[in-house]
This record gives sequence, C-alpha cells and structure tokens, in this order.
Amino acid sequence: METVESELKTNGMFFTPLFQKNNYKQEEKNVMQRTVSNLLKTSTTSKKPGMLLGHIQSGKTRSFLGSMGLGLDNGFDVVIILTKNSNALVKQTFERLESEFTECMEEDELAVYDIMKMPVKLRKFELKKKLAFVLKKEKKNMQRLENLLFDMYPDLTARKILFIDDEADFASVAYDNVKDKNIIDLKVIAGQIDQIRSRLDDAAYLQVTATPYSLYLQPDDMTIHAHKAFQPKRPAFTELVPIHDQYVGGEMYFEKSKEEGHMASYLYHEIQEEELEILRKSDKRKVKVDHLLTGERYEGIRSALIHFMVGSKIRNIQQQKEGQRLEKYAFIMHTITTKSAHQWQEEVMLQIEEQLRVAMKKEDPIVDQLIRTAYQDFVRSQRKDMYFPAFDEVLSNVRDALTEEELLIEIVNSEQDVDHLLDKSGELKLRTPLNFFIGGQILDRGITIKNLIGFYYGRNPQKFQQDTVLQHSRMYGARPLADIAVTRFYTTRRIYDVMEQMHEFDTELRQAFESGANSGEVTFIQKDYDNTILPCNPNKILLSSVQMLKPGKRMLPTGFQTIAKSYLEREMKKIDKYVEMMKQTAKAVHPKDARCFLVKKEKVQELLAMIYQTYAFEEGYDWDLETYRAVMHYLSEETDTNRKGLVWIVLRQNRNMTRIRQSTGRFEDAPDTKQDELKIARNLARVVPSLILIRQNGSEEQGWRGGAFYWPVLVAPEETKTTVFAGKGIKER
Repeated sequence: METVESELKTNGMFFTPLFQKNNYKQEEKNVMQRTVSNLLKTSTTSKKPGMLLGHIQSGKTRSFLGSMGLGLDNGFDVVIILTKNSNALVKQTFERLESEFTECMEEDELAVYDIMKMPVKLRKFELKKKLAFVLKKEKKNMQRLENLLFDMYPDLTARKILFIDDEADFASVAYDNVKDKNIIDLKVIAGQIDQIRSRLDDAAYLQVTATPYSLYLQPDDMTIHAHKAFQPKRPAFTELVPIHDQYVGGEMYFEKSKEEGHMASYLYHEIQEEELEILRKSDKRKVKVDHLLTGERYEGIRSALIHFMVGSKIRNIQQQKEGQRLEKYAFIMHTITTKSAHQWQEEVMLQIEEQLRVAMKKEDPIVDQLIRTAYQDFVRSQRKDMYFPAFDEVLSNVRDALTEEELLIEIVNSEQDVDHLLDKSGELKLRTPLNFFIGGQILDRGITIKNLIGFYYGRNPQKFQQDTVLQHSRMYGARPLADIAVTRFYTTRRIYDVMEQMHEFDTELRQAFESGANSGEVTFIQKDYDNTILPCNPNKILLSSVQMLKPGKRMLPTGFQTIAKSYLEREMKKIDKYVEMMKQTAKAVHPKDARCFLVKKEKVQELLAMIYQTYAFEEGYDWDLETYRAVMHYLSEETDTNRKGLVWIVLRQNRNMTRIRQSTGRFEDAPDTKQDELKIARNLARVVPSLILIRQNGSEEQGWRGGAFYWPVLVAPEETKTTVFAGKGIKER
C-alpha cells in the first residue's frame, strides 16, 4: 500500500518554483514531504502540534516555507504564520514570503497579508486565491485574526487551514507559578490560539523551534515519574531540520574552542565586568576621551572595534585576490535593552572612531600598534589553505576605511525604525563595508544578519530563567570558515561559562529527545534549601545555574590562584594528613594501584571544603562548592549496589601544571592526564563517581605562588542517566 508521503504532489505550482529557486537537497525535501504528509494524516493542535525542530539560525524558515509550498499544492488553502512579538520579525517573514512566492503571487494564485496592514475589504476574486497571513503573537493581533476569520470572511473557516507557529519556543509555552505579566499574556495568547483552532472545520498546527527545552515545559500535567524523570511533551510528530554544510553553532564556540590550535580556540576574548558597567550607564567621569585608545578599562570594546575592522579588511583582500565580490561585514553589540544605554554606547564608539582619526592625523604610533595586535591575533587563527595578506596591506586598508568613513555605527532598538533597518530580503541592511550595530531586544532572535564576524555580549545571565541565552547567539548560522577565522566573540568569563552550560544543556536535551535514550526522558533534580536532593519541575529551574550530568563528565574548579604561600603550607599539612587518613581507612583499594581507593562520600565532602580554603578566585570565576558537593552526593547515592554512598579517589602527586596556557592565555582546565588518571577514573566510575585528586607543586615558574595544592576533578559514573542538576531554582512567589 502506498504511503501518503509517496502520494504527495511534488510538482505543483507552489513547490516547483521554490524547489528550483532554493535547490533543496534530497534530505531537506524528504523532511518537507514527511512534514506535510504528517500534517495531512495526523490530528494536530497547539497542545499536540506537529514539530519542526532545528538549530538556532540553521535554516528553519527555509524548511517551513518549503513545507508551506508543498502544503498549498496538497490541499491547504490558508496559511497563518505566527511570529515572535516583534515588528521586525513580522516584516522579515512577510518579505521572505513575498520573495519566495513571487511567481505564485504574480500569477494571482497566492496573496500574502500582514494582518496589521489588511485592505479594508477583500473581494471574492481575492478570497478565491490561496491566502497567507502573517501576524505576531500579541493579544490584539489574535483578536484581529478571530475577527477576520469569523466575522469578516466566515467562508474561510470551511477551508483547510495551516497554522505555522514560528519561533515556537517559550513564547508558546504556558508556565505555572510564574506571575510575571509577560508570561500571563503568553498564556492568554496560547488560549486564544486554541479557541480559534477549535472553531475551524479543518486546521493543522505546526510548531517551529530551536529549543528542545520547551518540549519539557509544555505538558499540561507536570507530573514527576517515579524515577524522577520528565518525559518531554510528545508532539503529534517531530521532524528534524537538516543542518547545512556551512552551519556554525555552539559546537564551534564551546567544544572545538577547547582544541589546542583550532581556529575556534581564538574566537573568545574575555572582557571585564567593570567594562560592562561603564557601558551600561552614561558616566563621563569614568570615560576619558583621551584615554579611549590606551586605557585598560576600555580594552575589550576597543579591541572589538579594531578586530572587526582588521578582520573585515583581511577578508576583503582575500576576496579581491580570488576575484570575488567584496562583502560588507557586520558586528553586534548587545549588552542591555535600555535606549539610553544604547545612546551612551554609540557615543563611546563614535569617540573611539574619532580618536583613531585624530591619532592618524598626528601620526601617533598607537593606531599602527592597535591594528598590528589585531592582525597578529588573526595570524594565529588563519586558514592554512588561504592567502593571508601582509601586515602593511591590511594596515593601509584599515587606515583608508577610517579616512573614507566606511564604518557605520548604528543603533538598532526601535520597532518604528524597522522599515529602514531591513533590506529587500528582510535581513538587517548593511549600508557600508563596516556595520557596527548597537541594540537590544530587536536583536534577540529571528532577525537575520549577514556576514557577522563580531559579537560583543553583556546581558545579565542571572535574569535568564525560562529563556535561553543561546537564543541571543546571533553569531550562529551559515558562516564560511574563512569568516570564522576572523570572527571574535567578546563577553565576560561569567557569561561565557553560563552560555557554555546552556549549550551543553541544549545539546544533551536534544540528544535525549532525538535518540530516544532512556525513553527520551531526562531527570530534573534540584538541591533544596535544606540540602536534600529533590526532583523538580523543569520550569522551576534557573537556567543559569544548571549542571548537565552524563556518563564520564568531568567537573573541576578553574580560574583560581592559591592563597599566600605561608598560609597555604599550613593548610596543606592538614590536607595531606587527612588524605593519608582516608587511604588508611579506605573501604577498598585498587589491587594494581594503591593510589586508587574507595571512601565514604562524607569524608570526600570534608576534604573538598578544606581544599576550597586554599583557593583565591579571579574576577568572573567561582567554584560553587555546595553544588559540587551536592552533585557528588547525588552521583554516589544513585545506585542500588553495595557501593552506594562511596567515591573512588584517584590520587596523583608531584605534578607541575601551568596556571595559564601559553598558547591561548586562558586558565588551565585540564590538570588530569587523559591516558593516566582520567582513563583510570572513568574505568573505576561504573556505578559511583571518581574524584581525581592531583597534588600540584604550584611553583612560581608555573604561575602559582610557590606552594603545593590539590586540584580535584570529579568524574560522573558510566551508569549516569542524562540529568539536569539545578543548584538554584526559581522561588515561589
């Protein structure tokens, strides 16, 4: 018997021009066919939708528009596209529709409307066409849609309608126990969608999202299963949007960046919290114009601007060499949402630009020095298979760019400015060769920005609870590796660590959901206020505090210095004595290596508290000892074997690890040797965790303070289920 999928019409008037224009790969076409097939044969609602699950900036719009075209050829008459609450995104979506379906519109087969700009009265001739309506998810717009369908043109309700809920992550989720007005509004909108859907004769519902986390928030019945796991909301069906060859996402920024010498290892540039504070509020006492090119407190943003200009010019020279068109480039500065802050940041950036021009006229060597520093940084991340220009050529090009005013510093924060901000394709307009955008919420997500090679980010992660910082990651998307080689990402260490946690969180949830491991379930637990470990609702978790636990995962403190040598030696005498006592009273010792022994978790927790006292953390770094100990407690107790409540210690001594890696200038985060103690620790950690305990000599030559210290690395057991461990939750209000 033939499947519905094979019976789909794939050479119709709507899909054929899309296919020819976009040259879909077979994998993409298959996803579109399966999506439409499922929408036709499966009952879908906002409570049990069809789901297109992609990655951020990965071509989800391309997939849902292809599915829309195929749907119009196979029985759907009306398509209603719901966008995030942003005029810019409505405009971008509308213009993308007009661009993709130009031929169909010119042939009078399709009409596309922004619900805010509807004609006074549609004629019968117009209503006979296939119709598409674009509207943002906002209460009044939903009322407009209801009026349009049931009062003005009730005949439409009998036609086959497809709802496409774009960016259907947290905006479509109804939360409990959160009293914030925005969330209450979203619950109202979700109710309005359901109400409209229930009054239609024949309607299908497709959600498009990049955040699998939302699936864990959507069940109406937030019950916790006996084994503390949450099953994600099971959509009527789920299709995974294929990732194209040029996609660059969190893997590049947070995984490949750890590989020594990889171009990704040079992407991240740390900025200081003090600099963010200076840029958040106008304060001319703190910002001295004549210090902007030399002052340490402006080093991050100054470096960001110079790197952007140098990187853009390197790419232009490479393009010229290859006989290609010279591209225009973009940079985003996104630190705060207030317009007054944006005006202040614009003022600072314009002053830096002006100071560079003044310095050039005076022939001040500072300009060449700044450009050389950026150039040398790009030398490290250059691609071996590409021409890399000489410094003098780059210097000349950057100087010309300043003289000819190729740099545009522009604020992007006003919904009213959307018309002049977007180009004909609905993307942020690049007016000059170098476009430095300063903005807030309008840049949050959805808006596409071409040729983005710089991102300065400073939103406060403590405020990201239900939303994910990753949705702000505009540097994700289709990016040529040649552009990545000159791309730089600026944020504080604290924010970077939160973003890395969230990338891991997103990746693990996606993997659990896609692979069906543990029946697609994920355990959500939280350390309660009395230090007990409890299962908890996913929507109670503060995303900035999560730890993802999975088999073999390493957890360790980084970014610290030891306390003064005299105090350290006194503390180390106690710790060495305590470690020796642990060995003597061990529950078991490894038969081939006496340096590996099994002890009670309580003793290890006491040891960790002693080690904590020997550390002094740099700004932006911390070791949440309570959460670390709680994680270890959970991992050692989560077994029914006779090892319950125990931890393997893997002891190593006389090590000489440097504090800061010479190659990258970053703090060392791998004191454990892969082929020795880490391999052994993972072999031992079958049902309970291992703690690698490395006694470093801590010499001054290695960047320490001349005294020995212990560096612990916790390794999760092989039998660990995918677990979201929240050190902090959202308090009830």
